[in-house]
Amino acid sequence: MPNKKEFAKERERLNKLILDNSGIEIKRFFNLDTIIYKDGKLSARIKEMLGLVASLVLRCDDCIKYHLLQCKDRNLSTEEIQEIFSVGLIVGGSITIPHIRKAFEFWLDLND
Repeated sequence: MPNKKEFAKERERLNKLILDNSGIEIKRFFNLDTIIYKDGKLSARIKEMLGLVASLVLRCDDCIKYHLLQCKDRNLSTEEIQEIFSVGLIVGGSITIPHIRKAFEFWLDLND
């Protein structure tokens, strides 16, 4: 499994590739994604928790890792992450379990 630095570096490289070769529509979507996760009526911290649940339910491992990194940067505890995983499991069902396994491993690696 890639570590935090490897994942972030690869994500940055691929995002640059997309943005350097895309039209205005994709660039606008990327910009909207950045804006949505800023503090508003809901804090950026809560929005990252919501993003993590949605990513678990949608079973997107890259998205899960990204939101775990953001949650780590916002000082979420392992206990909070466990509750977020529980919400993702109850909403998404047992099909999310393989993704939660990988997510727990990535989270614990972030905290070593």
